[in-house]
Amino acid sequence: MLMANPAVLDDLLDRYETLRVLDSGDPQVRRRLEDVSYTLCVATGTSDVDAAVIAAPLRLPGARRQDDSAAA
Repeated sequence: MLMANPAVLDDLLDRYETLRVLDSGDPQVRRRLEDVSYTLCVATGTSDVDAAVIAAPLRLPGARRQDDSAAA
């Protein structure tokens, strides 16, 4: 599997969290959130955004190889 550039993953996570907070039913914000969610899934090789949000930080520099933070 191709690995996304860590800077890209970090940016996608930031954009996702920002748009998620801003999502108040505005169709434009909703569409951007859907686009970022899809891109985050593609970048992490996952099929849903919840899994992508868990997987992305584990692919960033400094993540421990056996990081079990997702198990909590």
